[in-house]
Amino acid sequence: MTDAVNDAGWRQLLTGGNATKIAVVSLGVWLHAADGLMVATMIPAIVTDIGGAPLIGWIFALYEIGSIAAGASAAHLLRHVGLRQAMTAAALIYLIGCAISAMAPTMPVMLAGRVLQGLGGGGLVALSFIAVARLFHATLMPRVMAAVSALWGMSAFVGPLVGGVFAGAGVWRWAFWAFAIQAALLALWLWRTRVIELPPDEKEAIRTRFPAYRLALLAAGVTSIAAAGLAATLLLSLFLVGLGVACLGLFALRDSQAGEGRMLPPQVFNPLATLGAPLVMIMCFAISTIALGIYGPVIMVTVHGLTPLEAGYVIALESIGWSVAAILIAGIPERWDRTMILAGLLVITASVFGLVYALPNGPVSAIVALAILQGAGFGAAWTFVLRRATKLAPPSEHNRVASAIPTLHRLGYAIGAAAIGIVANAAGFADGIDVESARSVGFWAVVASLPFALLGLFAALNFVRERKEPARVAG
Repeated sequence: MTDAVNDAGWRQLLTGGNATKIAVVSLGVWLHAADGLMVATMIPAIVTDIGGAPLIGWIFALYEIGSIAAGASAAHLLRHVGLRQAMTAAALIYLIGCAISAMAPTMPVMLAGRVLQGLGGGGLVALSFIAVARLFHATLMPRVMAAVSALWGMSAFVGPLVGGVFAGAGVWRWAFWAFAIQAALLALWLWRTRVIELPPDEKEAIRTRFPAYRLALLAAGVTSIAAAGLAATLLLSLFLVGLGVACLGLFALRDSQAGEGRMLPPQVFNPLATLGAPLVMIMCFAISTIALGIYGPVIMVTVHGLTPLEAGYVIALESIGWSVAAILIAGIPERWDRTMILAGLLVITASVFGLVYALPNGPVSAIVALAILQGAGFGAAWTFVLRRATKLAPPSEHNRVASAIPTLHRLGYAIGAAAIGIVANAAGFADGIDVESARSVGFWAVVASLPFALLGLFAALNFVRERKEPARVAG
């Protein structure tokens, strides 16, 4: 009976107007998901051609900064234009960014393109989450999230392959053109279709203005934290982290005072607040798991003797675990949402504890198992987070909550990359990479992640606790 219900649910999702909606959402997510992995494999070819090796870190940091800024402003944008128009604009911005990167004669020009790619890609993902929350029935929402998770897992394999093929053929610029063409097709599709339609709220549009000052604070905070991970000295790194945290705190304060003009849900960084709890949870688990993705490959190569390709696919197995788990459980009824979310997060936390020993000491089979387990935990939890968060939020907060979920996830990655980078340099990588320093980093980078996992669990307990009535705007 359950299988029949599940099959019916997937048929309902993949036929008629729903099929067009999920296709548009999937293409928007794909452009963002595959971008970073594609570019990572092309870095050697790009640097050989246009130089700028000292600026490599900013190729990724500026993309993240643009993504976070666009995601945070997505809900505000929807109060002035419709969903279809906003997604079309995001696709065109991404297209322009790809074109600039493709034609870049120097690294600074490339970085300008990467900012625009981040703005467009981050906007597409945030708007796609809003589309999932607003255009699909609650019973279909986990299946849509499972489809998005499967796409993300596929990008873990296809993204590096695309970048490697173009770079290996000596035509890395055409990889950017290939993604520009996809963005152009998405923009044209969005312009012609009427299925992805969500009109602006004219009443709210009149009362609110573009939050330039708050966006500047958010961008400054993320930039400062990103720079901390690239700084040459520990003292400078700590200063930049403090400055970034201060900017983010001021942003959150000013945004909370903006009334209906808020960019994000109320009390966004408060793990005790109804709408703050899931966002803190998402951000903390992004921070707590990034050590494996950033330093896992170099540690597996240096300490455990894997080839770079083998190490890369061990990391990719996390995405596959995420996708498989999400698809397998997508049909679970809503009454199980709280259980699945908490169970998934407990699995992630257990995997982080396991990596404290396994990453520096092995065996590789344990690292593989923990990577798959970590991905499965995300798949089990994240599949139902949007549905529960939307259920708890009043209608006036639905757009903000939906766009904030991927935005806080990216913010967590940015913060985690900087924090773990500081720990890794202090643990030995500042003096060079060898077996001893790699073991040290493998241990301390994961240990430093544990407090964030525990804070994420604390926020999760508040998120999943039973409530008798929906949240109010005050959180």
